[in-house]
Amino acid sequence: MSRVGKKPINVPAGVKVTVLDGTISVEGAKGKLKMSMNPRIKLEQKDSVVTLTSAANAKEDSAIHGLMRSLINNMVIGVTKGYAKELEITGVGYKAQVNGKALVLQLGFSHPVNFKIPNGVTIAVPKPTSINISGMDKQLVGEVAATIRNFYKPEPYKGKGIKYAGEQIRRKAGKAAATGGGTGAGGGK
Repeated sequence: MSRVGKKPINVPAGVKVTVLDGTISVEGAKGKLKMSMNPRIKLEQKDSVVTLTSAANAKEDSAIHGLMRSLINNMVIGVTKGYAKELEITGVGYKAQVNGKALVLQLGFSHPVNFKIPNGVTIAVPKPTSINISGMDKQLVGEVAATIRNFYKPEPYKGKGIKYAGEQIRRKAGKAAATGGGTGAGGGK
């Protein structure tokens, strides 16, 4: 039996969890999320506690048991608090702005990068070098943040690019400058 799957999920007041025809839906203050349930996992709800049990004790069932518990818990957190990611842009002239339903990025390319904002996600740009991504679906928020970061990953020499807030970039030393005034190529008389 899965250690993660055995933990009960506490459902706060104002959140409604229902299972109908193999689909679980969680409804709260921020909205409604749906997901299909695995048929080998059974859900039991008593008062404000949801517990999951697996049909068998096979290794695959244990993994699915823990996964389903985590996904349902993420849905409960998403409809109550929501999820957020913050990105930082580093580089001279690099900036972002929201233009309608698109995020426009200036990243030193010959053209601006346009990213269409998907439904269920809100993107805010409080300052030109900071991007805030929020929504109630944890997977979608993380996927959008990773997609935006992949437009220009931070490079290790100057640190230019898009990174997560608080992410440490391992910096590399550049080529060492030649020291001394020797008579190498181009330096002789």
